[in-house]
Amino acid sequence: MQNGEDSKNPLERYLGATIRELRQRHGLTIAQVSEQAGISRGMLSKIENAQTSTGLDVLNRIANALGVSMSTLFRRFDVPEGGAQLVKRGEGMEVVRKGTKRGHTYHLLAYDQGPKKLFEPFLITMDDESETFPVFEHQGTEFIHMLKGVIEYRHGQQTYILHPGDTLTFQADVPHGPERLIKMPIQFLSIFVYGEGDRD
Repeated sequence: MQNGEDSKNPLERYLGATIRELRQRHGLTIAQVSEQAGISRGMLSKIENAQTSTGLDVLNRIANALGVSMSTLFRRFDVPEGGAQLVKRGEGMEVVRKGTKRGHTYHLLAYDQGPKKLFEPFLITMDDESETFPVFEHQGTEFIHMLKGVIEYRHGQQTYILHPGDTLTFQADVPHGPERLIKMPIQFLSIFVYGEGDRD
């Protein structure tokens, strides 16, 4: 059926484009694929251009000729468009937190997440040794992952020496913060995870 209503079918357009893309990616001609699939070149051309509909048996033979599974033909159909937030290196919003001192930089890596924030990821850099450090208390759970340097970090009565690759997870309503900068520059990810009722 040429240029009929079926040519407007999004599934047929999707399948046609997918078959053409796979065929070209594998360096195959319409003649080669149609011969392997046991259909005419004209039929394969119409399928690729969404000018005709076809049954599952023919699609299965085309998939075999392309060397892929049937599921491969459909895997990206009707997938939500998505809307991930990309923050490029160095473009995180710099924020000032309570107790922040010179040499302590906080970059918020994701924001505008809706009326109720579920998490806040920060990239924290410390490159200026200081005699006093801020102490933080806030709702939720905090997850720290060390990237550079060595730091002694306090949570309540306990202190922990963190090296690159180390992680520390704790309840954030207990007083916490840097105790001692051992090797600079220091950089770590700090992710606040909020539960129901943690934030308005």
